[in-house]
Amino acid sequence: MKATLLVLLSLSFSTLFSQKITPLDSMLWLTNYESAMANAKENNKPIILVFSGSDWCKPCIKLRENILVSQEFSNWAKENAVLLSLDFPRQKKNALPEAQVAHNEKMAEKFNKNGVFPIVIIIDQNEKVLGQLNYMDITPEEYIKKMEEILSTK
Repeated sequence: MKATLLVLLSLSFSTLFSQKITPLDSMLWLTNYESAMANAKENNKPIILVFSGSDWCKPCIKLRENILVSQEFSNWAKENAVLLSLDFPRQKKNALPEAQVAHNEKMAEKFNKNGVFPIVIIIDQNEKVLGQLNYMDITPEEYIKKMEEILSTK
């Protein structure tokens, strides 16, 4: 009985940590803050910074799979925001280049001092934090509505 339980637990953990991560659309998601800021200023849009642990944080994975890669969110973001992905993977196979790790850590020091994962921070072109969200088990449309509520108070 104990052996069966251990096998089942082992399979559950290996499934969680080996699941395929849907990549973010590189045409929509930036990974450099300076580029995001320039884009935001040029297009008069806010920046949505997403701090995540894409290969170890279950709520981060759910946020990505249920909201961020959805067609509804992508369509909304194209018109309304500049997206910046700040990922902190732990698995060696998902390791980021050293320069990207340093960049993401610098952004975390500035905008995510408490190390919360996932956290979605919305800022304006003057780096003023307008609001933040975490993962919520809601539809992409409901998540967008929450973002729009934050943006309407700017």
